[in-house]
Amino acid sequence: MESNSEQKSEKGFVPMILLCFFLGGLGVHRFYAGKVGTGILMLITLGGLGIWTLIDFIIIATGNFKDKEGLKIKN
Repeated sequence: MESNSEQKSEKGFVPMILLCFFLGGLGVHRFYAGKVGTGILMLITLGGLGIWTLIDFIIIATGNFKDKEGLKIKN
């Protein structure tokens, strides 16, 4: 059972990880999570030349990625 401090984001885990895997270099997963500013930065830098995308993928896979409201996106 989740407490109020561990609320889950409305954004889905599966779409998030798939967007990161296939379109992560364009920052699409960040736009999906509502993080437009960092999404634009990822788009301009091509996902930090792939490094930022890889880090985000690992964070999403471990269930620690947060949306715009600071809620974790968990499976």
